[in-house]
Amino acid sequence: MAKRAIGIDIGGTGIKAAIVDTKTGELLTERLRVGTPDGGEPEDIAQAARELVERLEPKPNLAVGVCFPAVVRHGFTQSASNVSNEWIGLNAHSLFEAYLGRHVHVINDADAAGAAEMKFGAGKGAKGLTIMTTLGTGIGTALFYNGVLIPNSELGHLEIDGENAEERAAFSAKEREELSFSEWAKRLERYYKTLEMLFSPDLFIVGGGISKSHEEFLPLIDIDTKIVPARTKNAAGIIGAASLAYRSQSD
Repeated sequence: MAKRAIGIDIGGTGIKAAIVDTKTGELLTERLRVGTPDGGEPEDIAQAARELVERLEPKPNLAVGVCFPAVVRHGFTQSASNVSNEWIGLNAHSLFEAYLGRHVHVINDADAAGAAEMKFGAGKGAKGLTIMTTLGTGIGTALFYNGVLIPNSELGHLEIDGENAEERAAFSAKEREELSFSEWAKRLERYYKTLEMLFSPDLFIVGGGISKSHEEFLPLIDIDTKIVPARTKNAAGIIGAASLAYRSQSD
């Protein structure tokens, strides 16, 4: 029998969910999506999550992993990105358990995506230090040493040349400034070289929606560390959150 759990990926514009086979990383249902409620208030998002879970599994049974655009420490959200500031300092674990009526595990969204890559994707079996980066509205990061997560790294906020790194190097910067892939790759190269200098990683994994076009920019980045595209694509957050929820339920 499949080891199943539900993964929910909460973003500033949309909330996605599916049932996941946590042994294989396969989605066992279609990926459902609803818009993130205006204002991103905690109760409104929790209610939207409940409606998605009830559509996937009306009778409470499976654990639920929730990945969220925030620093998450021991179930408390310590920051808020593109959602209400009411999330800052909130016991998100208790909120979601109250609304969903089942075991819940809350995790940072980049950490969840990284967990999916380390278990099922480009990082499977990787030794040493792996740094996962997600290129989108900002730059999310996740660090793993010999496959073990070091949570809440937030390396997209490094100051490089006097600026917040993600302001210049996120995919949103490419779109906003209408940069070519080669122009954007130069900015990414500066970012990844800084990470090399600080952390001496063994592997970079590049995720986010733009990773499907990795042939356009990854070969242009001249760094010493091996750099590869993510494999779990847009389902990474769902897969990683579900996998971690199943494991935490079993611990």
